[in-house]
Amino acid sequence: MLEHFPDSQLAAAIQSRGHCFGFPISIFFIVINEFCERFSYYGMRAVLVLYFKFFLHWDDNLSTVIYHTFVALCYLTPILGAIVADSWLGKFKTIVSLSIVYTIGQVVMAIGSINDLTDHNRDGTPDVLSVHIALSVVGLILIAFGTGGIKPCVAAFGGDQFEDDQEKQRSMFFSIFYLSINAGSLISTIVTPILRGEECGIHTKQRCYPLAFGVPAALMAVALVVFITGSSMYKKVLPQGNIMVRVSKCIAFAVKNRFQHRSKQVPKREHWLDWASEKYDNRLITQTKMVLRVLFLYIPLPMFWALFDQQGSRWTLQATTMDGDFGAIQIQPDQMQTVNPILIIVMVPVVDTVVYPLIKKCGISFTPLRRMTVGMFLAAMAFVAAALVQVQIDKTLPVFPVAGQTQIKVINLDTAEAEVNFGPGLHNVHLPSQGETDYFTLDTASLNALTVSFGNLTKSKTLTALGQNRYTLEIKNDNGNIIDTLVNVQTCSASNYTAFEKGTKEIVAVTNGSKCQQQSMPFGFGSAYTIIINECGSSGLKMRYIKDIPPNTVHMAWQIPQYFLMTCGEVVFSVTGLEFSYSQAPSNMKSVLQAGWLLTVAVGNIIVLIVAGASKLDKQWAEYVLFASLLLAVCIIFAIMGYFYTYVDPAEVEAQLDEEETKKKKEMEIGKEGTAYENGDIAKVSQTEM
Repeated sequence: MLEHFPDSQLAAAIQSRGHCFGFPISIFFIVINEFCERFSYYGMRAVLVLYFKFFLHWDDNLSTVIYHTFVALCYLTPILGAIVADSWLGKFKTIVSLSIVYTIGQVVMAIGSINDLTDHNRDGTPDVLSVHIALSVVGLILIAFGTGGIKPCVAAFGGDQFEDDQEKQRSMFFSIFYLSINAGSLISTIVTPILRGEECGIHTKQRCYPLAFGVPAALMAVALVVFITGSSMYKKVLPQGNIMVRVSKCIAFAVKNRFQHRSKQVPKREHWLDWASEKYDNRLITQTKMVLRVLFLYIPLPMFWALFDQQGSRWTLQATTMDGDFGAIQIQPDQMQTVNPILIIVMVPVVDTVVYPLIKKCGISFTPLRRMTVGMFLAAMAFVAAALVQVQIDKTLPVFPVAGQTQIKVINLDTAEAEVNFGPGLHNVHLPSQGETDYFTLDTASLNALTVSFGNLTKSKTLTALGQNRYTLEIKNDNGNIIDTLVNVQTCSASNYTAFEKGTKEIVAVTNGSKCQQQSMPFGFGSAYTIIINECGSSGLKMRYIKDIPPNTVHMAWQIPQYFLMTCGEVVFSVTGLEFSYSQAPSNMKSVLQAGWLLTVAVGNIIVLIVAGASKLDKQWAEYVLFASLLLAVCIIFAIMGYFYTYVDPAEVEAQLDEEETKKKKEMEIGKEGTAYENGDIAKVSQTEM
């Protein structure tokens, strides 16, 4: 969860260890604002995919698609925010305006997750999902424009508060700013899953998504209020034009000019951007060339982010099928995402102070592009590790029906033996007293009726509208009348399952005026049971447990290796990539590269949408292997591109440009002086002749 820090002074900010006073008071408002905003964003995002799956009842693929569409939009809108701030409103007004949009979006998300907003089913799920879906989509769009739009503005606005002679204070500010980002994201990723795990609701006790979304909404409102409070203390720089717009216009003019001269006999130019020389000066063209060389290396990078951002989608969904019992602590699936920021805090100083110096002592040239290549490789290995874990999980998961199949479990509630016949060629069942079967699979098209027999007593039942579901058939002989109940138990929306935390539960039953209560057996995480109340009377509560789904047995700790590999890859890829980009670009075009870097994150999430939608893989482990293979292929391509890349020093290039401009200026001045001297000579001669 390493934040993509939008300022060229990142390296100096991280390395700064000085304790300096003299900070402008205004920067404290900015730091608090950033902490609250990052808490709001990462807190909401941590529980998002589970909200899609368990509240809106979308399947894993749709939940993944919507999640990555949202993340992609969050990393596309920074370009819009930067243009609006630099060319129109200025940073302060842009931050305030989009923070209002952001806050409204968070509030809409919280309202959309209120279970009592619409009618509800017996198990508490919304009866009118369209209302919740509409509000959620609107909320996510507003959040994406809000968080993305202010992303490139806040850090730069903080830097504007310092004077030119406050370099040390500015450097220290960026270090504190960076800390507030990661502190907000880490704390929120721990807290919001706990809030989600609470029970709330007037009609039914369900997972409390309104609280999990409401707290981030409140923090975003606090962020807005705090930021506006410091308004009178801010140093507000007026918009001075956006360098991204100038670069884009330069590139567009060069392409247009070259296209217009494609059929003419004109001299060739050394670089296609030189076709912009008719309108733009040599400095801008040269600087744009330098930026494009780096942006060209960005082409393979989205594949890394395609894997990295699945920590919040596929990996979180994977954790829902695992056991989160860590002894005294019960880890929620979405809390496993905290492994990344925790490891980041540990790994960054270890890599900088131990790993890199050790590699240097070994005489190995570990250039920035080689580091990034290694980062890609480690991310691919993380997905190989995830695939291995998934294989073990699949061995423990029940097999659910596919298209054209129906699964049925039969429970005999009677003390006599029973027979159940599902028709010719289908499954026939003999049940002992108080016996039950496991789920067995039947062909839905052939499953039209069933016959239940208790000795000579027989009853037939016609079956209609059975689909790709799981059913439980409960049978009993009630004084010569066979009672049979077919219950759909596959989904919570059609069942009477009650969700609660792992462990025991106080069960209360009221029968014929008698009230009985008893502590249940311990339930494992992910398990599902049917509880049959046999008796509630003077002797107490007698219950029978039928295991429908066994508890998860693969421990969440097995996800730690894949998180470790991914975090190591992030450290050597993300940090190095930003440092490399800034070191290879002109000083006035850092924002262009920042926009390009954020764009690779957006494209990476779009790749997830394409691959997840196009691949017809039934097994999740196979999809993990597919992503790992794609990144390995891209890793090889990037290594080849890096091999042929020539490092440059932008300072030397700009110094050379300054020297050329100075020389050209002097030549122009000498030319003007020579012309003036010649004109004076002519004037004297003419006067003599007169």
